[in-house]
Amino acid sequence: MDFSAYEENNSVNKIFKSAVPQICKDEPCLFGIDEAGRGPVLGPMVYGISYCPISMKETLEKKAFADSKTLKEEVREDLFSQIQECNDFMGFEVDILSPNYISTTMLRRTKYSLNQISMDSAIGLLRLAIADGVQVKEVYVDTVGDAQKYQDKLKGLFPDLEITVTPKADSKFAIVSAASICAKVVRDKVVKSWQFPESIDVSQDQLGSGYPSDPTTKRFLADNVDPVFGFPRIVRFSWSTASKILDDKAVPVQWDDDEEIDESAKGTASITSFFAPKGANPRKKKHQFFNDRHISQVTSF
Repeated sequence: MDFSAYEENNSVNKIFKSAVPQICKDEPCLFGIDEAGRGPVLGPMVYGISYCPISMKETLEKKAFADSKTLKEEVREDLFSQIQECNDFMGFEVDILSPNYISTTMLRRTKYSLNQISMDSAIGLLRLAIADGVQVKEVYVDTVGDAQKYQDKLKGLFPDLEITVTPKADSKFAIVSAASICAKVVRDKVVKSWQFPESIDVSQDQLGSGYPSDPTTKRFLADNVDPVFGFPRIVRFSWSTASKILDDKAVPVQWDDDEEIDESAKGTASITSFFAPKGANPRKKKHQFFNDRHISQVTSF
């Protein structure tokens, strides 16, 4: 799988998806959702989905799919290759949520949590699969936050689907295990091939695991903070580990409060709005997938 489209601009979200097998358009399908990289202070969070016909459930369960965290890297990669090779009855999507997007979204003036970001990504991938013609019937989701509330939310949005949200779904349902493997393998590949636009020379070993408690990761953060520009793009600066370093090492900045803006300017059109073609929506771009809260570019295989 070619991730060069994301490597060229890792500040934006990017969805990669397989072609939809014809059988998944003709028959009711199982649909699994899971994520990788929720906790690290470095790199993206990746949401993955996988799907296959309910009639192929036994075939799916004979494969060695399991919670990706319990598998060695080479086993995960082999299983991901198997998922791609099963393109006559299996499909998948992955949504790469950039560190930049995670940080700026969480630090909005109106509080927006990582759980909300996660749910929006899952909902967006489900909607995208349905729009592509997948006959989704049963949905299995590894929960974030309260499982019942999450399930109720999904049922409200997709009343015709049979939805199960539960902790450890990636170890209970093979279709979620497959989604977990897709998400984990893609995240690992993206982090390993990360392009630093800041032109810093950093090896994978210097990044550590990416988790806030890792001494190597802490050292990377401490050694790569600019007093004015902050951290490289790979860092989620909304994490407390990063924000504490910024408090200690970065130059204090005083921002004017929005309330101090001249009242007479309220209701005035943005200057850029005068340059959009008549009748056009200046925010809408071709080849982009719009969710309720974020925009992801989409690449099909």
